[in-house]
Amino acid sequence: MIGTIYKNNFNPKKIALKYKGENITYSELDQKIEQYATYFSKLGLKKGDKVLLSSINCPDFIYSYFGITKIGAIVVPVNLLLTVDEISYIIKNSDAKAMIFHPVVVSKLKSSRSSIQQTLISLIETRFARKLIKIIKDVDILILDDKFKKEINSIKNVNFVEETNESTISTFLYTSGTTGKPKAAMLTHKNLTSNIIQIVNSIEIFSDDNFLCVLPMFHVFGFTTCVLLPLYQGAAITILESFQPKELVDSLSKEEVSIFCGVPSMFIVLLNAIKDKMEFTKLRLAISGGASMPVEIFNRVKTELDFPMIEGYGLSEASPVVTFTPQHSDKVGSIGLPIYGVECKVVDESGNELPVNKPGELLVKGDNVMLGYYKQEDKTNETIKGGWLYTGDIAQKDEEGYYYIVERKKDLIIVSGLNVYPREIEEVIYTYPKVKECAVVGIMDPLRGEYVKAFIVLKDDEVCNSRELLRYLKEHLAAYKIPREIAFINELPKNATGKILKRVLREQ
Repeated sequence: MIGTIYKNNFNPKKIALKYKGENITYSELDQKIEQYATYFSKLGLKKGDKVLLSSINCPDFIYSYFGITKIGAIVVPVNLLLTVDEISYIIKNSDAKAMIFHPVVVSKLKSSRSSIQQTLISLIETRFARKLIKIIKDVDILILDDKFKKEINSIKNVNFVEETNESTISTFLYTSGTTGKPKAAMLTHKNLTSNIIQIVNSIEIFSDDNFLCVLPMFHVFGFTTCVLLPLYQGAAITILESFQPKELVDSLSKEEVSIFCGVPSMFIVLLNAIKDKMEFTKLRLAISGGASMPVEIFNRVKTELDFPMIEGYGLSEASPVVTFTPQHSDKVGSIGLPIYGVECKVVDESGNELPVNKPGELLVKGDNVMLGYYKQEDKTNETIKGGWLYTGDIAQKDEEGYYYIVERKKDLIIVSGLNVYPREIEEVIYTYPKVKECAVVGIMDPLRGEYVKAFIVLKDDEVCNSRELLRYLKEHLAAYKIPREIAFINELPKNATGKILKRVLREQ
């Protein structure tokens, strides 16, 4: 079970978490999680209730996550970059019963000029959600502030009913879809614990390892590889609240980090941040994931930084890890081999397995594959067929069984490791009254992987500029989804049936 995964190699005196100069032992970790579970149970949360969790990287995120899952409730991690419009959708779609905010998140929301956000802030700060607004009526709001922590610390006798059914849903991961609205991938306790076991049977992880957690905990790549994985093995986690290059470099060196997981853009920044040759003597594994790393960057990180690099592939619906490249592999550009207990194959449009070096859709099977999408049975049936997860990614396999991502299906854009679907942005653009037609595509970016570009056709006699449209979009979209470039054109290229030719736009 997720709520007890840290009990696998439990050593009460060993350091579990390192955060801002504080060392937290496994015994202290266990005590906090038990107190949080008791608090949530006393609050009235029960099995199956959904709880939004919006927090920076910190021990309280971990205590909250484990405490929620221990009582059988469902964690809904929320991306810190989402706007209130987007959070409101998740609240309603998930049928949330409670919301947990870190004070830093509250502070960030408070700086917004949006009246909707100011309304939500007043709700968060007064905790009178039931009386003030429809979208979050019957939702308890908690802030991980000093008052909350004082209540937690006052709990002496833990008392809650612990969830023991591994088929119970533990987590909702909202992932953008081509419909323009996010879908909640339902992950069970077994999905996540299986993925951890699959990983430890594929790469060497030891109890004396020290993981650096700088990837956001709300992201499944960060939480699985930087929290669940080390805790399962009884290792330590050095927690950084956010990605700051200097702080990261200092931590890699001074904290004697042995395993570092990051997205390609982090490694690119590190190449520029580390000017002088530095030795990271304790670092024995650097894992890149979240997006494909350019071959040139991969080679530079290995040679210039002397990082022992491997690359992985995964997706939220697979909890998320699917493949890893062996550490001493010469297959640069490959996403590697399926991890222990996971099957992969490449198929054509009819579902027939393709021969080697022939591109087709990548399918995945294993105990890590999600249960389905919440309240979207049709989408579930489209994505999971015969136990196989249809990833939507185009890949091919070589003669030695190594997989390579050729391109992404459904126009997915990956910005700094975060998934962005053009349709979601297009839906917002279309709500602007001056817009007649639009199309959004991803453009290659050496730093972030890709960036968002929008092509706009205005209605007759309308006048609009990029600044005006961007001002509107910032009220409705997270910052990483905002187009970096907006091109106003007379008409969009289309085929004979009227379908917009995004390929032509990318080439332009």
